[in-house]
Amino acid sequence: MNDFWSWWVIVLIVFNLGVTFFLFLWGPRAKVPVLADGTTGHAWANGALREGMHRLPTWWILISFALFIATFSYLVLYPGFGKHKGALGWTSHDELKQDTAANDARLAANMQRWAKLPIEQLAGDRDAVAMGEVLFRDNCAACHGRDARGSRLLGAPHLTGPTWLYGGDGQTILTTILDGRRGMMPAWGPQYGDEGVANLANYVLGLAGAPHDSAKAAAGKAVFTTVCAACHGADGQGNPAVGAPNLTGKSWLYGGDLETLETTIRDGRGGIMPAWRTRLGENEARVVAAYVYSLSHGDAAAKR
Repeated sequence: MNDFWSWWVIVLIVFNLGVTFFLFLWGPRAKVPVLADGTTGHAWANGALREGMHRLPTWWILISFALFIATFSYLVLYPGFGKHKGALGWTSHDELKQDTAANDARLAANMQRWAKLPIEQLAGDRDAVAMGEVLFRDNCAACHGRDARGSRLLGAPHLTGPTWLYGGDGQTILTTILDGRRGMMPAWGPQYGDEGVANLANYVLGLAGAPHDSAKAAAGKAVFTTVCAACHGADGQGNPAVGAPNLTGKSWLYGGDLETLETTIRDGRGGIMPAWRTRLGENEARVVAAYVYSLSHGDAAAKR
């Protein structure tokens, strides 16, 4: 704080406290003219209500005086009167530093203990999961949603169900968080045209048990089994080794309606899961992984 602002604060405090203290001293001694009946002459409701005048109660005066003493004492002991640092030498920066150091010490002890546990077991630790939830919402919810149910607009996977792109065991989830993932669905429109794309889309709908055109699905089966099965598997259940989605369930990255499937097959898709190793570090990534694991394993994780 420079000298100008220091004096500005001092002037404001002296003026406000000075005026307030003057009114406090003058108020009990002030003489207000009253009528013979002890009222001020102000009346309402055709004289049914009249304003009376009474002295300030002693308890109010004593409490007010005590508050003035507390105010003056605060300005002596703590910073607040311009550049005055306070007799106690207290600063908010020092208090924050001390509290942060104490919190870091407690956190370090927990982190040291948690580092020895596998993710599956860590998912049963309430403190670790609670911390993981906070970190998830701060860093991951922008794409996966606050409830971790994903975003079809962004192609961010649903994390609370049994279907996983790369696997749902603890170590795989941790690897995904630390090192990220990069997925790519080729565009098949130029090769198969609109008719071929429609046939494939209907075949995929059939795999998922959704309403579809059986004739077009039959026409698309040959292409799927010879081309698409290389990633998604002959039965369409996906391949965690390459992050190919399971096409037989209801967990769609971008949507499972006919139009969206045709868009995906025709134009392709590209998805990137950023690597969080640098931002979070392995210790914090572990508790995020534990939280994500707990979402899909529920009671099983809690009982470990």
